[in-house]
Amino acid sequence: MTKKKEFCIVIDVETAGPDPATYDLLSIGACTISVLQQTFYIELIPISREYKEEAMGIHKLSFEYLDQNGVEPKDAIIQFAKWVEEITPNGYTPVFAAFNAPFDWMFMSHYFYKYLGFNPFGHKALDIKALFMGLHPTNWLNTSHDRISTHYHGNNELSHHALEDAVEEADILRKILNEINLLMEKE
Repeated sequence: MTKKKEFCIVIDVETAGPDPATYDLLSIGACTISVLQQTFYIELIPISREYKEEAMGIHKLSFEYLDQNGVEPKDAIIQFAKWVEEITPNGYTPVFAAFNAPFDWMFMSHYFYKYLGFNPFGHKALDIKALFMGLHPTNWLNTSHDRISTHYHGNNELSHHALEDAVEEADILRKILNEINLLMEKE
């Protein structure tokens, strides 16, 4: 049996609220951490009109804008799954990575199963926050996006645009993995 190599894709989503059973996925941003950085971005037409003011205030996407400019959710998920398949090199397994992966993962997995009947990433996700915590002697409360971004970039501004956030988080993951590789080389 040959062991497949990993191909990390950092995903960020913007939503209408805190859970996919009630609230809609509104945008998906994705960025590879490979040398040839590849990105994906799409906005979805909302299915329901349920929302939390706090969520909508964070990303500034409106239902009116998405109704006119978004893509039907099924089509968006098909396009994203096709992109994942196309950019993942032969012999590699795509790895879903996210900053606070449980949040992004639950929305993406829900939509993959709802519209495709499967998840191209399987049943696993890499959480960038947890990886940072394991690498650096810190506690969970010190793994906020602000703190980790400041650690690697010297700033802590998050745009809450799914693609821009995915690109920044891919850079953070790349730096964490480089640190891990350096530590492994020393052993």
